[in-house]
Amino acid sequence: MLKQNLLNQICSLPKPFVHGTNNSHAYHHSLLSMANNIPKTTHNARSRRRRRRRCMATASDTAPTTTTNDASAMADYLMHEKPIKVKALVTVKQTMSDMFTGMGIERGMDDIKDLLGKTLLLELVSSELDPNTELEKPTVQAYAHKGGKVERREVKYEAEFEVPAEFGAVGAIFVENEHHKEMFLRHIVLEGFPNGPVNFTCDSWIHSKFADKRKRVFFNSKSYLPQNTPAGLVGLRDEELVHLRGNGLGERQHGDRVYDYDVYNDLGDPDANFALARPTLGGKEFPAPRRCRTGRPRCEADPSTEKKARDFYVPRDEEFSEVKLVTFSAKTLYSLFNTLIPSLGNVFADADRGFHHFKTIDSLFSVGFEVPELSKEGFWNATLPRLFAGTGNVMRFEPPGALERDKFFWMKDEEFARQTLAGLNPYCLELITEWPLKSKLDPETYGAPESAITTELIESEIGGIMSVKEAIKQKKLFTLDYHDILLPFVHRVRELKGRTLYGSRTIFFLTPEGTLRPLAIELCRPPTNEKPAWKQVYRPCWNSTGCWLWKLAKAHVLAHDSGIHQLVSHWLRTHCATEPYIIATNRQLSVMHPIHRLLHPHFRYTMEINSLARESLINAGGIIESSFSPGKYSLDICSAAYDQFWRFDYEALPKDLIRRGMAVEDENAPHGLKLTIEDYPFANDGLILWDTIKEWVTDYVTHYYPEPELVEADPELQAWWTEIRTKGHADKKNEPWWPQLKTSNDLIEILTIIMWVTSGHHASVNFGQYAFAGYFPNRPTITRIKMPDEDPTEEEWKFFLKRPEAVLLATFPSKLQATRVMAVLNVLSNHSPDEEYIGDEIEWSWSDEPLIKAAFEKFSGRLKVLEGIIDERNANEELKNRSGAGVLPYELLKPHSKPGVTGQGVPNSISI
Repeated sequence: MLKQNLLNQICSLPKPFVHGTNNSHAYHHSLLSMANNIPKTTHNARSRRRRRRRCMATASDTAPTTTTNDASAMADYLMHEKPIKVKALVTVKQTMSDMFTGMGIERGMDDIKDLLGKTLLLELVSSELDPNTELEKPTVQAYAHKGGKVERREVKYEAEFEVPAEFGAVGAIFVENEHHKEMFLRHIVLEGFPNGPVNFTCDSWIHSKFADKRKRVFFNSKSYLPQNTPAGLVGLRDEELVHLRGNGLGERQHGDRVYDYDVYNDLGDPDANFALARPTLGGKEFPAPRRCRTGRPRCEADPSTEKKARDFYVPRDEEFSEVKLVTFSAKTLYSLFNTLIPSLGNVFADADRGFHHFKTIDSLFSVGFEVPELSKEGFWNATLPRLFAGTGNVMRFEPPGALERDKFFWMKDEEFARQTLAGLNPYCLELITEWPLKSKLDPETYGAPESAITTELIESEIGGIMSVKEAIKQKKLFTLDYHDILLPFVHRVRELKGRTLYGSRTIFFLTPEGTLRPLAIELCRPPTNEKPAWKQVYRPCWNSTGCWLWKLAKAHVLAHDSGIHQLVSHWLRTHCATEPYIIATNRQLSVMHPIHRLLHPHFRYTMEINSLARESLINAGGIIESSFSPGKYSLDICSAAYDQFWRFDYEALPKDLIRRGMAVEDENAPHGLKLTIEDYPFANDGLILWDTIKEWVTDYVTHYYPEPELVEADPELQAWWTEIRTKGHADKKNEPWWPQLKTSNDLIEILTIIMWVTSGHHASVNFGQYAFAGYFPNRPTITRIKMPDEDPTEEEWKFFLKRPEAVLLATFPSKLQATRVMAVLNVLSNHSPDEEYIGDEIEWSWSDEPLIKAAFEKFSGRLKVLEGIIDERNANEELKNRSGAGVLPYELLKPHSKPGVTGQGVPNSISI
């Protein structure tokens, strides 16, 4: 009877009231809802404001034309159409604080809300506009309550809705956290709709409504290009992007989700000590990619520098998950940087003290050394189990993979050469195409440009097999050339205590077996007002003095290669260059955008690990500065490399190989490339991975952009690419080599580059760090004294002749430097238990599209095939650069790995 009375009221409303203002429409809808026993529905403030504006602007010519008969028909329809009963299944990740019962008032209030079933307020958002008003439909609300026991630290919540039959598809959902603390929301599934469940991937922290009144919005797993966005979601799509961009003002706080750009002006700490002042990276003088803006206050001693903070801001969803926090990475990293590294300074009180014997180095892996006790018993074993495997506080390193196979691997010339192809830094070897070698630096400042490596010397080392001219013609000569990048810093570095530096060139010859043989090393010092330029060439010798000089020259080159690897191949080309891609993706591509959903897995944790690097690795006085040859000029070298060499298009593996002369285009060859060195393990494995990624991207892009011109017509995509170039890499914005983004093929190449850099490129330079450099004589990070034949005193030369081993040990890092780096490399080479490997897990948004799901399964299958190919290659004794007695197999590009230091595994993202 009550229902009929309400319907009668609706039908009897005067025509102007039914047609009239926004308030009349709301009242009309409220009565209909009550009549059908529909849960209360609401418009959020945004919808109400938009409706008011539209109604005011269009009342005279676009007012609804519903008649009393229309209302009667609607009432009759609603009498027979029942609402749809929908159940929401919400998965919340239990946090560490949830695992312990709190005693505070807020905790008690939260428990009461749980008991009352008011933990989360959910509001369903229709994808459709109201056909009568052409405005967003009211949302449908319900509270979620706990629905079961905790499993795998996941808490299940349930909510029940009665959705009006005319509501349409649910395109989004608002979530309001009624607790006083934030919650980590994994996903939401809506069940009960005729067309099947609706999925929402959240993986986000939900702030308390008491901290921020703004409700969080999540869109369902269906992807839309901007022009295809359902009408009911257009406003939400735009508003969420506006929120993520912020206004560029103020200091960002924990919990914020704002993405913006800034220069690297937070690496120094002049307020603590003006010696820790560092230049700003980013700008004309020191070009660099941009980082995420934090908005911290400026230092008093240097207003151009941001103050240090206990925690560097990153947008909340970019922070480590609690699995990572409580298992491996974050806990280990924080313990390493904040506790262990300072403690080592107490163990080795004399920071300059080196190793007096090689057996002392070996004892790091057999006996270990004691680290000071902490108040918490068992702290080291709990936080750094790989370094403290036994009882007590004895730190003992595990033998690296290369050392386990061959104790003397680090001494061998063949291993020195092999690692340029199958080692930690396979990105720097180049084909020699011009002779003689010449510097491009200003000769008035740096001396004569010609190299001291002569034609006669090379032909002598080749042994009369061929002339230099013929060797170059046959593509037999290769180089590691660190001359021009390092020479400008030589004198500045030498002013720092306990370190030296040279510009260097190393020449290799490709043997008939397909392996490389080192022929010569040139070390250079530029002239000063007091001294002329110094150049010296070393080569493998058959006399004792020459052999020791060759070993020392190799130590210097390896230190150069270690620095370039860490600063350029690793930090600059992966971590640093990728951060602008992440910022632009979140600022310009809606989470509904298919390209956002393709890239998102490749950005996981990168901003967090980059912030930790700014805090403890690349900062003034950090690990890099204190333990690598360039010292306080490390990031200056990084900036110089970015300025001179970094190009986005050359980050594509095929173009990188072609640029270095390591391959030429050949349409009849596998991957369309003919390798200059056929047995090049990194390139051979990498090209399969590159092609596999590109095929997956091609399938994905052509599904969403079936017509090439759709790419140029996509406003979000164009804004994304423009912002990467003009803001994220602002110092390179006018370069002519940036790819255009007009067709689907352009997009495929751009996306493949980004996904390769975050997966294959990073894996190839990161996860072998401990295997190859954990035994530091193989890859010293610093050389502390000059060569014994560089302007020696009589006493210095006599000491070298008498005790050459002592000179080599004095050249190597000190005990403090070596153990610090070994500990860091051990941690950085470690896979977390929650690692997400490439091609391993399908995203919901992909599985909901049959064609995309099939494409991903093909992608995943090809990656499994790659693992078998790599195993087969490593077992092939004909491939001398990846197999042989004592040789560490090349597995860095095997897609999957178990947790730990394995020397294999390609995560989706730069997560460590």
